[in-house]
Amino acid sequence: MSNRLTQIATRTGDDGSTGLGDGSRVPKTHLRIAAMGDVDELNSTLGVLLAEPLPADVRELLVVIQHELFNLGGELSIPGFTLLKPEAVLHLDQALANHNAELPRLAEFILPAGTRSAAIAHVGRTVARRAERSVIALAAIESVNEAPRQYLNRLSDLLFVLARVLNRANLDGLGGDDVYWKSERLARGESP
Repeated sequence: MSNRLTQIATRTGDDGSTGLGDGSRVPKTHLRIAAMGDVDELNSTLGVLLAEPLPADVRELLVVIQHELFNLGGELSIPGFTLLKPEAVLHLDQALANHNAELPRLAEFILPAGTRSAAIAHVGRTVARRAERSVIALAAIESVNEAPRQYLNRLSDLLFVLARVLNRANLDGLGGDDVYWKSERLARGESP
């Protein structure tokens, strides 16, 4: 990864191929490129979330995650290379445990709604799930380390939890609670 971009419009992809970090070229429809694109979209989604008012600890966590996602994308761009360390997965596990401990138990499914920051976190969660599926699809045809798949799985869980945290943060004056799905079972008064 010693090459740095000095020119953005190279025109080398006009034939429908793109270069990987090891210098090889693959079609832009390759599963590796799809996985890299999904990870890039996830990182961009977190960038949008970081433009919102956030609790300081959530902001710090998301900045670290953006750097780790950049490592993950770099790892995907070079077949056989390792950049994302297992410690990154453990960091997400710890963040999940810490933030989840502060939340009330869910009584029903929740909708991806609430405050703007919570809704953006939910979008990030869905992009993380897609990125995870892309990495799994790639791993079915090529060797991929375990850490990227595990990281994306944990990150989608963490973004769900952070959406709940952000709904309660009340930084924009709209905080409160999760937006619960109005299931027929709850409407009939049945317990969860």
